[in-house]
Amino acid sequence: MQLTLEFGGGLELLCQSVKIHNVDVDQAGEEKLTMRHLLSWVRTNLIKERPEMFMKGDTVRPGVLVLVNDCDWELSGQLDTTLDDKDVVVFISTLHGG
Repeated sequence: MQLTLEFGGGLELLCQSVKIHNVDVDQAGEEKLTMRHLLSWVRTNLIKERPEMFMKGDTVRPGVLVLVNDCDWELSGQLDTTLDDKDVVVFISTLHGG
């Protein structure tokens, strides 16, 4: 499944400073790809350092805003949100040092 993943607010630093990733995510035999599976895939394939800054357990850390096609994932089921081909998923850290 082709997806566009965008990282902002400093999260791009965990992915070798690359903000936008066009990826092909294997559904691992599942009928529907969910955010739960995508986050696991991101941790394994994109996060190159300090994964604890992005994830806590099987979800994103508090302070990370997740948008699926410009809609807050809290409105669509969070980890159970299903993804479709060509979806855009954005991760933005709302916590900044100063």
